[in-house]
Amino acid sequence: MTPISRSGARRRTIATLVCGALAAGGLAAAGVTALVPGAASASSHREAPLISGQPQYDNTDLYAFVSPDKPDTTTVIANFIPFEEPAGGPNFYTFADDAQYDIHIDNDGDAQSDLIFRYTFRTHVKNKNTFLYNTGPVDSLDDPDLNVTQTYDIDLIKLHKQKLVSKTKIADDVPVAPSNVGKASMPNYDKLRNQAVYKLTGDATTFAGQADDPFFADLRVFDLLYGGNLSEVGNDTLKGYNVNSLALQVPNDYIRQSSRQPIVGIWSTVQRKDARGDWSQVSRLGNPLVNEVVNPQKDKDKFNASSPWDDAQFLKNVTNPELPKLIEAIYKIKAPAEPRNDLVDVFLKGVKGLNQPPKVRPAEELRLNTSIKPAASPKRLGVLDGDNAGFPNGRRLTDDVIDEALQVVEGELVGSKNDLGDAVDANDQKFGHSFPYLANPTSGSRGPVAKGNGNNVRNQLGDGLVPTGSSTDTTLIATSAAAGVAGVLLIGTALMWWRRRSRYRAY
Repeated sequence: MTPISRSGARRRTIATLVCGALAAGGLAAAGVTALVPGAASASSHREAPLISGQPQYDNTDLYAFVSPDKPDTTTVIANFIPFEEPAGGPNFYTFADDAQYDIHIDNDGDAQSDLIFRYTFRTHVKNKNTFLYNTGPVDSLDDPDLNVTQTYDIDLIKLHKQKLVSKTKIADDVPVAPSNVGKASMPNYDKLRNQAVYKLTGDATTFAGQADDPFFADLRVFDLLYGGNLSEVGNDTLKGYNVNSLALQVPNDYIRQSSRQPIVGIWSTVQRKDARGDWSQVSRLGNPLVNEVVNPQKDKDKFNASSPWDDAQFLKNVTNPELPKLIEAIYKIKAPAEPRNDLVDVFLKGVKGLNQPPKVRPAEELRLNTSIKPAASPKRLGVLDGDNAGFPNGRRLTDDVIDEALQVVEGELVGSKNDLGDAVDANDQKFGHSFPYLANPTSGSRGPVAKGNGNNVRNQLGDGLVPTGSSTDTTLIATSAAAGVAGVLLIGTALMWWRRRSRYRAY
C-alpha cells in the first residue's frame, strides 16, 4: 500500500460526518468481522452480550508499538474492565483471581501462538473487618493502610504448532498499582505508579494497574447514529473513565523470528475457570473495533471464544462488510465495490511491503513490523498520512483508529478519497514519554471540593472530631468515620420509630 499524504484532514458535510460515524462500524466490520467472531477486539468496550456482564474479563483495547524512547524494544499494552468510574468504591477495580490474561505473539505468520505471556493475579486483604479499600493515606505499595492489594506472576510459554515447548516464570509476586481512590487516600499517585514498574530479566519491563482509558472516540454513534442528525458528534465518550492495564516492554529480538523476519502478530485473550474447573476463553482482542461494530450479534460471543487460525470462516464479514451498505442506504454515499480485498490485506494479512509476513495465513491479529523506527513526530492517521510507524502497522496510543478505520472502510485505498471522522482527534490526557506511557487514572476525588452551605456534615458534628495537634489526614478520616456513625444512628432511630408505629397499623 502506498502511504497517502493527508496532513490536516478536514471533515466535510454533515453527511460526511455521519458517514464517518457509520463507517466506524463498517470499517470495524470490514476489518474485524472477517476475523472470527468470539473475541473482544481492540476498542471493544462491552462489545458482546456475554462479556458485557463480566467486566473483569473484558478486553477493551490492545496496543503494540516500537518503544519511542527505546527503539530496540516493543511495548504491548492490553486494557481490561471498561468504563471504570473513578469513585467506584467501596469495591474498587481488581484483576480477576480466577483468570489467565494472555498476550499472544505469532512471529511466523501462521496464525498460531509462538509465545504467550501469561499474567495471573492474587488478591490480598489485610483487614476483613472494615469496608475500606484503604484505612489511611497510602504512601507506598506496601503501606499497611492499603487494605486491598494485588500481586501477579508472569509465565512465558513457548509453543510450536500448538504444542508446549517450555514454560518459564519470568515474574513472581509483583505488586499491582491500586485504583486511584482520591487525593486524601493517595496524595502522591505518581509515586505509587512508579513503584509498580518492575524490571525483569533480559531487559524486559512490566506494569499492571489502573490507568486513564487511552481510547478516544465519540461512542454515541449507537444513539441512532449520533442522534439521527449528528447533534452528538465530537464528544470523547471515554473522557474521565479508567481501565485496568497490563503493559509489557520486551526487546525486539525476544519476540520476533529474526532480524530478517521482523513482523509479529499480536492479540490478547482472557480465560477463566468454568464450573468444572476447566479453562475457557471468554474474551479476545486484536485490531480495534472488530467485535464491537464488525461482527453481527450472532457472532460476537463466538468470536470471543475463537482463535485466529479459525478466522477464515468469517472472511465474508470483511469482504462484504455491512457498514458501507448502511451508509449508502441512509446517506446516499455510494459503497465501494465488493469483494473488499483491500480490507483483507489491511486487517487480516497485513500491508504488503509494510507489515505482511511471508506465507501469511489470514487472521485477525494486530501486526507490527519491529524494524520500522518510531516517528519523530507521530501523525494521528498513521499509514494513511505517510507515517508507517502507526496504525495499521501496530497501534500507538495516539493513533486515531476511528478516523483511520472509517476512511479505509469507505474506500480510501481503492480510490474513494474521504476525510471521515468522529471529530475526536486526541485523548483528553497527555501520555507519558517513557514506559508504561499511559496517563495516570482519573482520581476518585475529581472535580471541585464541596464548599458547603453552612449545614454540612463537618458543621453538624463540630470541631470535637479533631484532637489537638491532629493532622489534616487524620481529620479527614475522622470526619468520614463520624459521618458513617451518624448515618447508622439515624437509620437506627428511624427503625425504632417505624416499629412502634407499626403496632397500631391494621396490616
